[in-house]
Amino acid sequence: MSDPNPETGKKINEDNILERTFHLSENNTNIKTEILAGVTTFLTMAYIIFVNPSILSDAGMPFGGVFIATIAGAIVGTLSMALLANYPFALASGMGLNAFFAYTVVANMGVPWEAALGVVFIEGIIFILLSVTPVRKKIVNCIPMTLKAAISSGIGLFIAFIGLQNAGLVVSSQATLVKMGAEPLSGPSLVAIIGMIVTGVLYALQVRGALLLGIIASTIVGWFNGVTPPLEGIIAMPKFGEWSSVLFKLDIKAAMDVGIISVLLSFLFVDLFDTAGTLIGVSKQAGYIDEDGNLPKANRALLADAIGTTCGALFGTSTVTTFVESSSGVAEGGRTGLTGVVTALLFFLALFFKPLISIVPAAATAPALLCIGTMMMSNITDLDWNDFTEIFPAFITMIAMPLTYSISHGIAFGFIIYPVVKLFTGQGDKVNWLVYLLGVVFLGYFLWM
Repeated sequence: MSDPNPETGKKINEDNILERTFHLSENNTNIKTEILAGVTTFLTMAYIIFVNPSILSDAGMPFGGVFIATIAGAIVGTLSMALLANYPFALASGMGLNAFFAYTVVANMGVPWEAALGVVFIEGIIFILLSVTPVRKKIVNCIPMTLKAAISSGIGLFIAFIGLQNAGLVVSSQATLVKMGAEPLSGPSLVAIIGMIVTGVLYALQVRGALLLGIIASTIVGWFNGVTPPLEGIIAMPKFGEWSSVLFKLDIKAAMDVGIISVLLSFLFVDLFDTAGTLIGVSKQAGYIDEDGNLPKANRALLADAIGTTCGALFGTSTVTTFVESSSGVAEGGRTGLTGVVTALLFFLALFFKPLISIVPAAATAPALLCIGTMMMSNITDLDWNDFTEIFPAFITMIAMPLTYSISHGIAFGFIIYPVVKLFTGQGDKVNWLVYLLGVVFLGYFLWM
């Protein structure tokens, strides 16, 4: 007997399609939760739409073209992750990697930005080849459980540190490296503090959408003290003609120059372990790491990341990688690729809603980052605090991430110290041979790169 209400039948059919595609029930989630998670992820990482073009324009790249390229790269990378791995992880042009691209490779080394894009493209192709083989998966899965917990906790410290910077509560100092901002109860700092209270209370009360509501509340508070810029419209048609200034402008021939090999190795090294660290950290928060310490579908996730990087270079932007801000969507309950599809859709809409998206100040996202950092730090309870050979490398890994401002550097210190401590305390046979090899590789990287 047919359903008398065609609208009801249509809704059931749509739900079935989403269920079959993303296995919502199997992952203990639903459409409403996934949409909320996708919106939250987008809002916490939307800053990249404007920050990335600003950084790459310092390398001589046209701002308008990179603006569209950044969004295009985020859409392709995030959809690849959603559809290939069914993980709620969003991708975009990586912070740190874009600065390395603009200030080290182009500005200091004098490499034309077209050639630098060619290097990123080659890096992506290499990663695609490594991802369809067991190589990258073995590297990710060989990381000891101790370091996996440390990486997740270290990322928590790192993004909390970023949040404090965005709030203006922590600023640079020539005398002590960092210090408290001059006016902690005014400007962006006041917005962030009020946002922290609102977000913290809502999250403690288990209000759905606490992080998103905190971002909205902080943005509204910012209107009253001038931190949030005035709304000068809602919709603006994108200038797609500007994209032609960077689209397919990569110079692969120049990138093959032997003098750029060291640049390629640097991109490969940093991207590999930044991606691995972020995947492990956010996956552990989401509960994806199995009892053996392995990440299911690691190859698919890494392949999606490689596709994002390759397409990003073609589009005209620096390395596309998995974003640590994906943890905000996971914190809101996102567990499948539907979260990523929602995030990708919002990136597309951002092309048309640029005036609206651009008013969210960095201080408004700071409370969300601090809450996420708090939750990710809970992974330190997985450490064996009675075994110093475990907690010492873990601590160095954790503390190095925010203090070196690099996930990959934190991982490097952990990989160097962990096997050495184990070896000289008579526990060397408990360490995977690949961990020893990677420790040597990391040491060589610090010495020669």
